[in-house]
Amino acid sequence: MAATIIYVVGVILGVMAVLEILSEPISLLGKILVIAFVLITSWVGLAIYYLLLRGNLTRWFR
Repeated sequence: MAATIIYVVGVILGVMAVLEILSEPISLLGKILVIAFVLITSWVGLAIYYLLLRGNLTRWFR
């Protein structure tokens, strides 16, 4: 039961992260790279996105 809840929360956070990345004013290649990183690395990717990448995407991918 706990594993199912963790999985569902991960899917919801992943979808939210992808939607946020798609709304950023960065290049298409940058969006694809960040989305692939977040989805492939699962929880680690989500943690890195929300802790490090979220506020810096427009500065890093001009």
